[in-house]
Amino acid sequence: MSKTVPETPGKRSAMGIAGLDDILGGGLLPHRLYLIDGDPGSGKTTLSLQYLLEGARRGERVLYVTLSETREELLEVAASHGWSLDGIEIVEMVASEKDLTSDNQLTMYHPSEVELSETTKMVLQAVERVNPVRVVFDSLSEMRLLAQNSLRYRRQILALKQFFIGRQCTVLLLDDRTAEDHDTQLQSIAHGVIALEQLAPEYGAERRRLRVMKFRGAQYRGGYHDFSIVPGGLKVYPRLIAAEHGTTFPAGPIRSGVTALDALLGGGPDRGTSTLLMGPAGVGKSTIAAQYAVAAAARGEHAVVFAFDESIATLEARMHGLGVRLKDGNGPGEVTVRQIDPAEVSPGEFGSMVREAVERDHATVIVIDSLNGYLNAMPEERFLTIQLHELLTYLGRQGVCTLMVVAQHGMMGSSMQSPVDASYLADSVVLFRYFEFRGKVKKAVSVLKKRSGAHEESIRELRFDRTGISVSEPLSDFHGILTGVPTPFRRDDPAAAAPAPGAKKELP
Repeated sequence: MSKTVPETPGKRSAMGIAGLDDILGGGLLPHRLYLIDGDPGSGKTTLSLQYLLEGARRGERVLYVTLSETREELLEVAASHGWSLDGIEIVEMVASEKDLTSDNQLTMYHPSEVELSETTKMVLQAVERVNPVRVVFDSLSEMRLLAQNSLRYRRQILALKQFFIGRQCTVLLLDDRTAEDHDTQLQSIAHGVIALEQLAPEYGAERRRLRVMKFRGAQYRGGYHDFSIVPGGLKVYPRLIAAEHGTTFPAGPIRSGVTALDALLGGGPDRGTSTLLMGPAGVGKSTIAAQYAVAAAARGEHAVVFAFDESIATLEARMHGLGVRLKDGNGPGEVTVRQIDPAEVSPGEFGSMVREAVERDHATVIVIDSLNGYLNAMPEERFLTIQLHELLTYLGRQGVCTLMVVAQHGMMGSSMQSPVDASYLADSVVLFRYFEFRGKVKKAVSVLKKRSGAHEESIRELRFDRTGISVSEPLSDFHGILTGVPTPFRRDDPAAAAPAPGAKKELP
């Protein structure tokens, strides 16, 4: 089952990690045994400590049984996140110094039999003494080594399971996958399994993701979900499912404040649609996108610019050169510019940033500048186009106007190529081009597509100066503008017989 269900108050054991609780439909089912499976360093200890801290916050008795880490090591982990473990009972069962002496190793029984029995006895005594509601057992690799064979190990885990359930405990068993052959027997015993993974891309920070492999008797959000470990613990970014989100919003266009530009788009891009701004580097795509964000703020709305390619200072300086000031902030009438480090962000984290901007800050205009940076930030991620489609669908259902910038390869002519074909995803496509005229390089803008209504078919010249952005009348007396070298129509050319209203005979 892979659909999120509403949280059932009082019937779930919350994890204390908002994203993970969302995936699980509110948390774990209480009085059950769960397996947290992952390689060393994937975040199992941090997750389990957050689970116990959430229980302590709710006034529950909680117990951490450690066979692999010392109390001091656990305290160091907690200190790195700013936590205090005062409300957590820690039972330490790591080997002591005296266990290394030869006298303590002389016995008629196999050492594993003695150690396993004594370890189990200490666990039972601790549970009897503390009477906890939540228990973490770290880690099963030690139990597996002590058991020596799979049959004895399985029987021991089954016995512990019955004991814990009989005491009405919710138990997390941590397994670090250090067994030679990955043991799936425990997955069949556990009520639920959460697998943590740590991936190392060719460049940049490691990526982490989790998957709920099993959750008996409950619905959950399936698939992989990105997460990160930051000061304060795990941050989980649930996989975005656009169909689960939607709201009513007023229809109408989003205007840029540049009359001729809005006329090109039939009044402007509509709310709840996405617009792709395509063209070579430096032609003005980012400036036009930022203009829509500034115009939205001027109307009292909130806009967010996600800048993958340039710094905030560069964007502000460029807009200031056009006589436009960005009013920075997270509220109405303000524009938030978020610098995205391409080497540090996963698709799930970026999707979470966008959702936060829409649902918490009520953004009505979102600018992604650029899709090139988005792709470069996640070069090894598969199905990135599908994730982008889901993100755009979500934004559309929220009534957000989304503007995406794509820098094409090349500068002039008909050989321009895009690094990704996102034109079919967008509702509108605006094309920018350089062209040569009278010894100068000029800029042209046109609209190729608008699903939600009519648009101009003309090509106009685009200018930037200290007075702002201006767009010329349609360049109806020339052809070949998009090739980079326009030529005037011949007088005997039928296409030149009926110039568009207001058209000028030559470029201004």
